[in-house]
Formats: sequence, structure tokens, C-alpha cells
Amino acid sequence: MMIKDNTRFVSKLTKDTLALILAGGRGSRLKELTEWRAKPAVPFGGTCRIIDFPLSNCLNSGIRQIGVLTQYKAHSLIRHVQKGWGFLRGEFGEFVELLPAQQRMENSWYLGTADAVYQNLDIIRSHHAEYIIILAGDHVYKMDYGTMLAQHVENNADLTVGCIPVPLAEASEFGVMSIDDQHRIQCFDEKPPQPQAMPFTPDKALASMGIYIFKTQYLIEQLIQDADCEQSSHDFGHDIIPSAITKKDRIYAYPFMEAINNKPGYWRDVGTIDSYWRANLELIGVTPELNLYDKHWPIWTYQEQVPPAKFVFNEKNRKGMAVDSMIAGGCIISGAHIQHSLLFNNVTINACSRIEDAVILPDVVVGENCRIKRAVIDKGCIISDATIIGDNIETDAQRFYVSPEGIVLVTPDMLGQSLHHGR
Repeated sequence: MMIKDNTRFVSKLTKDTLALILAGGRGSRLKELTEWRAKPAVPFGGTCRIIDFPLSNCLNSGIRQIGVLTQYKAHSLIRHVQKGWGFLRGEFGEFVELLPAQQRMENSWYLGTADAVYQNLDIIRSHHAEYIIILAGDHVYKMDYGTMLAQHVENNADLTVGCIPVPLAEASEFGVMSIDDQHRIQCFDEKPPQPQAMPFTPDKALASMGIYIFKTQYLIEQLIQDADCEQSSHDFGHDIIPSAITKKDRIYAYPFMEAINNKPGYWRDVGTIDSYWRANLELIGVTPELNLYDKHWPIWTYQEQVPPAKFVFNEKNRKGMAVDSMIAGGCIISGAHIQHSLLFNNVTINACSRIEDAVILPDVVVGENCRIKRAVIDKGCIISDATIIGDNIETDAQRFYVSPEGIVLVTPDMLGQSLHHGR
């Protein structure tokens, strides 16, 4: 489509777009990892938090007017955004605004995704944007929203929904849609118990990415109508989108594809311990699908000023080393062996300990002679000497959470260590 190649056209669209990132989710499927933090604030990839991915996508796409809607246990999320995303210049009309649930229009907290946006209608109106892009704050991916905006305008769409194929066995966790040859959405079912497979691809379903582009006035009208409906759950997937399809409004899908090879793009819903562990360890690969080293599409974040990672001791039985791993700054590997693992900043692994297939969040201390494998260790844990995690799932389950795929989650609370602040 010729119009998509007109960068001046696309840049005009992104300048006229307000992004709203829904970051108030509880993330209950991540179990105790979200007991004291919102899901978008969960650390990811060694240096980032999940919220950094939609924020970076906005910035790299040229969208510089961004609101982050928070609600559930938002302290660490708010602090992270304030520290890492305060560099935009207000005098140029650029901003990242935090929008906590404040009961502006109702006497309740956010009741659903649509209600969260509805309760901020006064802010939406005040920015006079022509388009609104609504994003989930808890997915990991890199995407140029400008291309999706261009298609939205070409189609004269009222609403465009980003979509991607997912395995049929996992599709019950998403909104599932069917489309015609013009990508117009014919049916949309939120988290169906029996998802509909894609034509000619019986093992896949076409799932919503939680990315919606609206004409601003159309969005306002739909939110007001939905707020007046007592039977509504006030959710985009359950209510707004199906209602728009029923009214035969112009609702289109935008398949998320890689520009180079025309394959579905990288997108992960890291909503379970298994998917979170797997997505982090995917980054270790020689050529991972998600390239954090891409200088043309950087993932911006706030990072502490920490010294380089250090590996000490080179003795026969006490050798500080890491292979097939990613190690963040501030880590000290003191005579320990790290294999196929990802360590966030300021992790200390002491002598003769062995870490394998593990994701270890910041500020963890692992004592001597420990063995940890196939585990996620939460921020601030202090692991005592000679602790073994991951060898015996039945024993681990007595103290920790063990996922369906056998990944062990360890948090400070499980160890009797209370760290309920600064998560």
C-alpha cells in the first residue's frame, strides 16, 4: 500500500495520536510474583520491566503523548516510570503521564478495560488527539505503531485491532476473532472456552494483541454508551468490540507481521510463570526472536548506576564463570558456575554454587554450595548455604510454587523474608 511508505504522512499520524497504556492489571496468573507489584512492573530481560516495551514502542514509533493508567499495587510501577520516563519535553507537547484510578466520573475503581478509559474521558478530551491507541502494559514485543495507524486511516476504520496467530490450545486466554478477505472483523469472542481455528490453519487461532486504535470521537461515543449499559462488564473484548461488530461499524484487524520476511512478529503474553521463565531464557539464544541489542529500536528503561559484572576465582573446584547466559551489571559470580541462565543486576552467587536454566531477579544473594535449576528467584531473596531448588519437585512444592511445567518460583515471603516495599 503506497500510503504506508510516506513517512511524512505516518509521522503526522503519530503526532496526532494519544497512547493510553492499561497498566493496572493484577496479573494473578503470575502467582506470588505479582503479590506486591503490578504485572507491568515485573522485571524482564535482565535490565527492563514489562512496561518498558509498550512505552519504548510508542517512543520509537513517534508517539510522544502517553498516559499510563495504573491501579493495582502500583507503587513500584509509578516509581519506575517517574525515574525512567521523565525525559520528554512538555514544552514540545511530549509527555508520559501517570493516571492512577481517581474515581473522576464514578464512585468505583476501574471495573474493566473500557471503564478505565471512560473514567479518564476528561483527560482524553483535553489533549485533542485525532486518534487514540490503547495498549496493554503487560506484553513483550517490538512494534511500529505508525504502520498500523496508516492502515487504520486507509481503511477509514472506526476501530482497528492488532492481532497475531497463537496456538489453538492457548487461545482461550485471548480474544479470538475471524476476519474476511479485507481484514474486516466478522466475529470476536473474548476468552472463549472453545476457540475457533483459523481457516486452513487448524492448530492456530487469530488472537487479539490488546492493541486498539480508535478515532477519538468514535471511542468517546462508544464508552459513553457502554457506561450507560447496566448489563455491560465495561471491557473492550467482552463488550465494546462485539457491540461495534453487531452495529456493523468499520472494525478491522491488523495482522502483526515482520516487515522483512512477512512472518508473524514476535509477541509474548508473559502471563504465567512458565511463559515468563521461557520468554526470559529465549533471550539467551544466539539469534533470539526478540533482539535487545537492536540499536535501531532500543528498549528504553531506567537503570541504576552499577559497576560491571565481576567473575572471581579460578581454582580447580572454585571457578567463577558463566556460559550461555546473560549477566547484568553489579553481579558478582564468586567461584560459582552459571549455565543457561539470566541474572538481573546486583545478584551475588557464592562459592561452589551452580545455577542452571534459572531467571534470577535483582538483589538476590545465593549462598555457598547451592544448586538451583529451572527456577525463577524473585527480587531480594537470600538463599541459604547448601539450598537445593529444582531437583525434587515434590519437596519444592512444600515451600515454593511449582508451575505446571515444573518451574519453581521462590519469593522472599516463601523464605520468611519480608520485602513488601520497593518491588
